[in-house]
Amino acid sequence: MKTYKIAIVGASGFTGSELARLLVSHPAVSIEHITSESHAGKSFSDLHPQFYGILEKSLVSSDQLPLAGQDLIFLALPHGVSMEFVRKWSKSATKIIDLSGDFRLSGQSAYEKWYQIEHTFPDGFKDAVYGLPELNASSIRKAKLVANPGCFPTASILALAPLFAADIIRENTVIIDAKSGLTGAGVKATATTHFSQVNENFKAYGISKHRHTIEIEEQLELLSQKSNLVQFTPHLLPLDRGILVTAYAGLKEDMDQNKLDALYRGFYKDQPFVRLRKTPPGIKDVRGSHFADLYPVWDERTKRVVVLSAIDNLLKGAASQAVHNMNLMLDLPENTGLNQIPLKP
Repeated sequence: MKTYKIAIVGASGFTGSELARLLVSHPAVSIEHITSESHAGKSFSDLHPQFYGILEKSLVSSDQLPLAGQDLIFLALPHGVSMEFVRKWSKSATKIIDLSGDFRLSGQSAYEKWYQIEHTFPDGFKDAVYGLPELNASSIRKAKLVANPGCFPTASILALAPLFAADIIRENTVIIDAKSGLTGAGVKATATTHFSQVNENFKAYGISKHRHTIEIEEQLELLSQKSNLVQFTPHLLPLDRGILVTAYAGLKEDMDQNKLDALYRGFYKDQPFVRLRKTPPGIKDVRGSHFADLYPVWDERTKRVVVLSAIDNLLKGAASQAVHNMNLMLDLPENTGLNQIPLKP
């Protein structure tokens, strides 16, 4: 098997750490460079002690990263920062997977409306492919720039995609109640994520204006070719990692549980990392893995579909999804390096 040279830009956060954990044992890649602006010169294991004796590569500034010599680069950077790196490498042959939100949306105007900052490389939207393998594998295989989806959108879109693809959602009836562990807020503590605020607490945030709302709406609209407003409310859970989404929708046609199960089985029949559960999934059922566990239910009394969706926000919602995209872009078997069994308890 050919060995591909890769680089990770942005090593200090949870996503950079999880990318390294998956890639260090991936049989087809070699980690050539890992960057950090604030920790250049240190060993990677100085930042992440779990890698002691395993990955001792010295961190470098991104300015030292050569424009040639890598087959693929992961950008594990905040939104607003990645776009300039994509601009810098836009003439290079190197493939890029951007884990920020800078190229996930349909274009500059949508981005600037929802992210409230100027987009400095709008040309990148023309080439970017939305990196949800269950929906876009063929386009991802041919892409040079992949926009890795957000964690909440991943769980939400997978929950509802079969219904939108069949065009049976009743207009503007979708409600998404989403809950995430603390790592979804990033590695830097804030007043909101301080232990004393999160411990034994549970709260909603970003009500009616969270930027993942438009990401979810745009991707579901592509499936049905019809606009459909989504009511999305995220919540912060007092746990390390994991997402549980409960999505509700009214339908335009008659449904029963057997028809609903058949619809989901048919849509995901060739998707190795989507598991259709016989019982409601919990966060620990997917923790540490690349699986998305779904549980669709037809409520005969209210005539609504209820779908539960559980993922690990740092993996299926970020790092392992990026590796899945990498496998497709490098023409590798899509499950390479991604067969971790969930950690439980």
